[in-house]
Amino acid sequence: VSKANKEIQMKNADEIKYEKLKHIIASYGSLAVGFSGGVDSTFLLSVAHDVLKEKAVAVSCSSVFVPKREIDEAERFCRERGIKHHIFEFDPLSISECRFNAPERCYVCKHAIFSQIMKIAKEYGIAHVAEGSNVDDMSDYRPGMRAVSELSIKSPLREADLDKATIRHLSQKMNLPTWSKPSYACLASRFVYGEEITKEKLDMVDRAEQFLIENGFENERVRIHGNTARIEVLPEDIVKIASDGIRQSVYEELKKIGFMFVTLDLKGYATGSMNSTIDRL
Repeated sequence: VSKANKEIQMKNADEIKYEKLKHIIASYGSLAVGFSGGVDSTFLLSVAHDVLKEKAVAVSCSSVFVPKREIDEAERFCRERGIKHHIFEFDPLSISECRFNAPERCYVCKHAIFSQIMKIAKEYGIAHVAEGSNVDDMSDYRPGMRAVSELSIKSPLREADLDKATIRHLSQKMNLPTWSKPSYACLASRFVYGEEITKEKLDMVDRAEQFLIENGFENERVRIHGNTARIEVLPEDIVKIASDGIRQSVYEELKKIGFMFVTLDLKGYATGSMNSTIDRL
């Protein structure tokens, strides 16, 4: 099979999945999308709005686990697209499993958040609630997916067999601003399981990551281990961040933020890297 034919086949496969997604969403009649402003939920919300019009509503959760820039971007996207958007406040640190970062933290947190989204959807007269996980998300430790299942939350991207690469490709074709946006996870994922999460530590991580982003490291994480920052950047960016000028400025800024020690993970950026600590608990 020629390269051109392979590209046509891939294009056709993407279009088939896209049409399947629209059919799935249409079958709901009305839908509230748990909207974080990331690649997946932005794509899902955009398709839902195209299919269901005013019967598609975005619902976002504002909390200390989410940088304000993410909520601001989500709000701006909905305003520019004319999508009804509801933002509610949630305090995860009031829940002990979240505050003390239990291995089931994500399950407890997701259950609380989507229970609230279900109530909001009911107030809007919306029949179903959906979240934006894709088929790639099934390969990692994600206890939050159990909450999604228990609450009968819809997962149309997974049902349509869409992976991250296809979602990015289709998002680009739809001119969505998030098509190339780096993957994001809540700030609680930067903590070792069992370590107490506080507003102060969350702010330290957020400020440190914002500094790295502003210095050109978009795919990054600042993991926190007590008073130590463990920086993850893409393998190809390790030489860049370790160069004298940048290394010193990163060190000085993170010390100013409040970290006692600043380290660089030589393996490089990896989503869900804290999950490797679960077996040691």
